[in-house]
Amino acid sequence: MDRVVKVASQKAVVIFSKSSCCMCHAIKRLFYEQGVSPMIYELDEDMNGREMERSLLRLGCSPAVPAVFIGGRFVGSANTVMTLHINGSLKKMLKDAGALWL
Repeated sequence: MDRVVKVASQKAVVIFSKSSCCMCHAIKRLFYEQGVSPMIYELDEDMNGREMERSLLRLGCSPAVPAVFIGGRFVGSANTVMTLHINGSLKKMLKDAGALWL
């Protein structure tokens, strides 16, 4: 769990993902289209990915991916992030974290 927390705090936006997950792809694209350059951590390409996935589940990420952290705090998975985007809250969170300048 320490590794997940450490990685999640390394950049303003961190996304734990799997390269074969369509919802992960959609969330990554959403951030890129907002002008944000998130740190992407592909669990299926990391030798400790399974352990990190279990840690994400213990943190309350369900499903484990995509798991989005903004400003070092767990925001949620795809449904939560999309809801925040639609209601306009996501942009403010990104600005507050220093991930978005405009």
